[in-house]
Amino acid sequence: VEYIRNLQSEGIKPRDIVIWLPPSYSDSSSKHYPVLYMHDGQNIFDPATSSFGVDWQIDETADSMIKDGSIHEMIIVGIYNTDDRMLEYTMNPLADLYMKFVVNVLKPTIDNKYRTLPDKENTATGGSSAGGLISFMLLWEYNNVFSKAACLSPAFKIDIIDYVSSVLNTNSTKNIKVYIDNGGIGLEEKLQPGIDEMLEALKAKGF
Repeated sequence: VEYIRNLQSEGIKPRDIVIWLPPSYSDSSSKHYPVLYMHDGQNIFDPATSSFGVDWQIDETADSMIKDGSIHEMIIVGIYNTDDRMLEYTMNPLADLYMKFVVNVLKPTIDNKYRTLPDKENTATGGSSAGGLISFMLLWEYNNVFSKAACLSPAFKIDIIDYVSSVLNTNSTKNIKVYIDNGGIGLEEKLQPGIDEMLEALKAKGF
């Protein structure tokens, strides 16, 4: 992995970025790669930086799946969160600024520094809980930049959060792919009704 430290953008706190490069990256100077942008970046690779003392093991999983041919090689970018996480990942002005940071600051930085395939078909995002929500929001609102999102245990509609209504109030069609899953214990049980509503909303929109 490589790091970009203290990346700054207007209106939000600076943060570190961690970049995982696929197995063949150093062997070829001409090959370009899709990019997956993941939120809560300190949790995805390293247990020492994870909020829970256990990381997602995204690097080991990607490496194994690339070697057995299950997935294409890709670059994985982890975006560290800050203590403004909930504000940046849910529906409010800081989330708008965070999304602009990802699209207008981070993505151009990654595309300039690494050999990426920068088109929307090769650009995806993913995260869990509120990170699952902001992944969906980025895909939904910037579908000219992202074509895919992985939303794990996403907080689509719970308490004061309601992105289901935003989807239902959208008239335009979108050429996107969404992966959604959820567990059934604790907070995930509380998230399920909102996920069910989002699934119905997406079906109503033709997905």
